[in-house]
Amino acid sequence: MTHKDTKAPLYPKSHILAASGVAALLSLALLVFPSREVEAKKPFIHPEIGSVSTQIEKTDDQKPELSSDDETVQPFAEIEVASDSLHDSAEQSLPQTGGDALPIATPSSVSTTKKVVTASKGDTLSAVFAKAGVPDSTLKEILGSSKETARQLKHIKTGQKFEFTLSANGELQTLQTTLDRRKTLEINKSAEGFSSERETAKPEVRTVYTRGVIGSSLFLAAKKAGLSHSMTQALSNIFAYDIDFAQDIRRGDEFEVVYEEKPLGSKHSNQNNILAARFVNRGKTYTAVRYTDKQGVANYYTADGNSMRKAFIRTPVDFARISSRFSNGRRHPILNKIRAHKGVDYAAPHGTPIRATGDGKVQLAGRKGGYGNTVIIQHGNRHQTLYAHMQGFAKGLRTGSTVKQGQIIGYIGTTGLSTGPHLHYEFQINGTHVDPLSQKLPMADPIARGERQRFLQQTQPLMAQMNQEKNTMLAMDKR
Repeated sequence: MTHKDTKAPLYPKSHILAASGVAALLSLALLVFPSREVEAKKPFIHPEIGSVSTQIEKTDDQKPELSSDDETVQPFAEIEVASDSLHDSAEQSLPQTGGDALPIATPSSVSTTKKVVTASKGDTLSAVFAKAGVPDSTLKEILGSSKETARQLKHIKTGQKFEFTLSANGELQTLQTTLDRRKTLEINKSAEGFSSERETAKPEVRTVYTRGVIGSSLFLAAKKAGLSHSMTQALSNIFAYDIDFAQDIRRGDEFEVVYEEKPLGSKHSNQNNILAARFVNRGKTYTAVRYTDKQGVANYYTADGNSMRKAFIRTPVDFARISSRFSNGRRHPILNKIRAHKGVDYAAPHGTPIRATGDGKVQLAGRKGGYGNTVIIQHGNRHQTLYAHMQGFAKGLRTGSTVKQGQIIGYIGTTGLSTGPHLHYEFQINGTHVDPLSQKLPMADPIARGERQRFLQQTQPLMAQMNQEKNTMLAMDKR
């Protein structure tokens, strides 16, 4: 009798079918949804930039070590951050227009090169262009684009810098060069050719306050206060109508100046206008402010609007020494007899400039007996001045010339009856000799009534600044 195995199956048939179905579903899921590891190893493909691979293969001995205090670090966290960062940077590079993405320009189409060439001694413009790798044909095109451009580039200086901007294929796009401390020339390439533009920098103007006390001389005190020789001269000219700088200056006299300074690079312009000034001479205070009227004419006035300019300045020679005064009983040093000295003698070195003390017409520019080389100027109907013993006359000065107050008319010498270099100066009113040192000088016109308000608006802030700066400086000196 044949024996049949009648052992029952371990799992019901329905269970086996169910397990098979689950296995099939899991396989399908794995195909459709790859694991994080597989996803991380896939290359990231940007629709515009292209494929950027972030795949990193690790062997068993390259697995990241987990620190004991951070056991939650995932093995693919670093790769995901790199991928996200790349994705973000790629997105940020695209234009955010909300519509279709614009094509991204390739680097070669926008890249430029800058070359700076400094002209050496003996360099020509052609040599400068050759150093930058720019062909002569381009230089000829630039010079032919404009006569003004050609003129400005005609003469180059040693040390002059030329900045070339070249495209990727070496073509000149822009050229910049500094013509002087204020002017810059820029040349640009366009579809129509080369065009140039000159730019002039406006100097930065600032106001400066300074103060000085006279010790041995005005020039030394002014130099210590930071004033140049020309500005010291301008300061004396402002007060020349009231102060005789040849004989009135004393130790302890004070001056204050507010002036404008125009820096240009590392150098300063020498045209620094004095805006306001105060001079204390022998205990008396003189104040002057600069005012430019509606016609653009600038003059100096007192704080209340009276002109600092008078019909005559007191001295025709700056900072000279008075060697002889006006006198009716002076003994002549050469003739050795009592003879009236109808003028004032100013001793100064040979060649010292002599200035006209007022506007007028030259009645004589030539030789006059014992006076030597002489200039006589008629000032209107009433006044006449004489300047004698000159070494020579100013260029272009002749009889019949018209002169302005302060204009140089000649130079100190020893011509005629003279024992040393000096100027003999006479002053006449209606034909009568008077002492020019004691004569009260006529005033010029004050500020017009129609401009007084404008004058005060310009000058009062300057006076306030000068007062404030002085108080601040004195307070610091007391510390």
